Parts: sequence; C-alpha cells; structure tokens
Amino acid sequence: MSSPTDASASSAPLVAIVAYQQLGLFEFGCAVGLFAPVRPELEVDWYRSAVCACEPGPLRALGGLLIQAPHGLDVLDDADIVVIPGWRNPEERPPSALLEKLRAAHARGARLASICSGAFALAWAGLLDGKDATTHWRLTDLLASRFPAVQVRENVLYVDTGQIITSAGSATGMDMLLHMVRKDYGTRVANLVAQRLVLAPWRDGERSQVVNRSIPHGEPNRLAVLTEWIRAHLDQPHTLASLAERAALSQRTLQRQFLEATGLSPIDWVIRERVALARELLETTDRPLQWITERAGFGSLESFRRHFRVLVGSSPSRYRQQLSVTALG
Repeated sequence: MSSPTDASASSAPLVAIVAYQQLGLFEFGCAVGLFAPVRPELEVDWYRSAVCACEPGPLRALGGLLIQAPHGLDVLDDADIVVIPGWRNPEERPPSALLEKLRAAHARGARLASICSGAFALAWAGLLDGKDATTHWRLTDLLASRFPAVQVRENVLYVDTGQIITSAGSATGMDMLLHMVRKDYGTRVANLVAQRLVLAPWRDGERSQVVNRSIPHGEPNRLAVLTEWIRAHLDQPHTLASLAERAALSQRTLQRQFLEATGLSPIDWVIRERVALARELLETTDRPLQWITERAGFGSLESFRRHFRVLVGSSPSRYRQQLSVTALG
C-alpha cells in the first residue's frame, strides 16, 4: 500500500478507507484490492491509499481476524476520496469522531463513497439528507424509515449524486468503484483494471439488484464463449436469431439464459457493449462520429445517438466536449 505522504505520488488522489471493529472483510477487500495495488502498467498517476481506523485497535474483523490499521482518522483531513466499506450495525450510531471527519471532508469537497451498509454511516452524519442514495436491498426499508429525509433508491446497483456515491450489496461495491475509476481516468483505464480483476468492465447503476446472474447448469461455457465473440465482432449486425444460431441454442433458450446470467435480453446486452465501446473510442480517439458509429456496430448515426443518450445521459458530441473541458481543467 502506498503511503499517503509519498511525495513521488503527491499529485495522485488520496483514498482513505475507513476500518472499524467487526469490519466486513469482503467490502473492505473490495476497496483495498482496487485502490492499494501499484499499477504502473496503466501509465497514469494511480491513487494513493490509506487504511484509517475510526476506533482504537487492533480491530477484530468478521471471522476473528485482527487488523492493525496504519493510520488514524486524521488522514481524512487530506483525503480526496473517503470510502466506507460497510458499517457493522445500521442501528448503531458510528463514533462521533468519524461523523465529524466525514462532515468536514464533505464540506471541503472530498468525495464520499459507501459500500452496502456503509450508507448508514453517511446517513448518521446527515450527509444524505435530501439526496438519492441506496444500500443493500434488505436494508433499504430500514434506511428509509430511520432516515426519512433520504431519498432511498430501492433497486439500483449504485447512485452517484456527484460528491457522494452509495452502492448496494457487497459485490456491487466493485461496480461503483470501477465507475469512480472511469470518471477519474477514463474508459480505457477502467477496462484494464476490470480485466485484471476479472470483472465486467461496466454495469450501469440503474441495473436491478434483485436478479439471478448464475449461468444455467449444463451450459457453463457457452454464454461466455458467445459474449466474448460478440465483443470481438461488435461492428457486425446481430439479431436474436443470428446469436442463437451462433450459440447453437434455440432463440427461446438463449433469451432465457441471457436473462438469468446478465439480467438483460441478448440485444439489450449487445447495445450496452456497443455503447461501452463507443465511450472508449470517444475518450481515446478523435475519429468522427460516423466512424465510431460503424466501429461500434450501430446501424445509423441516429441510432448511435439515441442509445448513447439513454445509457450515458448525454449526446456523443456533448460527451466528447466534456472530456475536452475536463482535460483542460
């Protein structure tokens, strides 16, 4: 883990990861596993990270493991990003020292991100009042009843309101964190990090929490082979019939298995992959929109613009302009 005081990395964003008694190791591991490794192969000024104890240590994590955090809460005074990887009991008010540090970090413009029940720490600090937020689907009713000023989103993967980002159940924390990487470093870097973590490069936050994503028994590899082939041939036309033929499945079976494995129909999945490729091309090339339209497999510029706006919330041209403004800033 890089030191937050490392002068050679002083320009990189500093991520403070909060640790506490009864720490959930999965959520904690998501944050540490993403931000802590040194990643010279990305050729960017990668994040610095610091694990900060909000209570006296050593900290006893779930499973009985003891963790000695190298830093205290004072690191939050300089953090650009604060990650709260869950909270041990939604009904328990976190330590006042942590709540004060979170409020101070927010007031000076730091970004705050929570995984799963970590949203309750932000709510206890009063930082979610009047804002959209989410948490694990089993806890959304409790969040809404305990903190009625919070606009709880019940069935999404994560909610990004700009300065505060909240995510749903444990694994969706990685979707949220990759979303943050994409905002900070662009699609190319986010995709490379996802490849190293063997994760889907992009799951938009509006995806449903409650969906079975297992691959049906007896077909462990067929969808994986098909989806990898599609990614390599996005510029070709695809229909449900052509994909079913490629996978040697009936259209009905392919439709059902795609829904079970991804929560999407085959065609909706293809559209999202095309938009993800188009985002990367907009960020990494100055090619005209018509070339990107053809490379990503959209039938027309009008179709490209329509799908891009629905999934990204901006037109392709506007998206590219925003990238230019960000680079200049």
